[in-house]
Amino acid sequence: MSRADEELVDMKKYLEGLCKLKCVKPLLEYKACVKRVEGDESGHKHCTGQYFDYRHCIDNCVATKLFEKLK
Repeated sequence: MSRADEELVDMKKYLEGLCKLKCVKPLLEYKACVKRVEGDESGHKHCTGQYFDYRHCIDNCVATKLFEKLK
């Protein structure tokens, strides 16, 4: 099998999957917020901050590992 035949793996997506396991607390906070604002019909309540906290946790985790995996 040559290198051209090998299936490439997106390391960022792979690492994001692993890092999601380490970011459970922000995920739970986001899900709790979503549940709280579910019935809000005014459109004023949102969970943007909690979502960004969750993504920030994942991005920080990935960043520490990604660049050592790149060729």
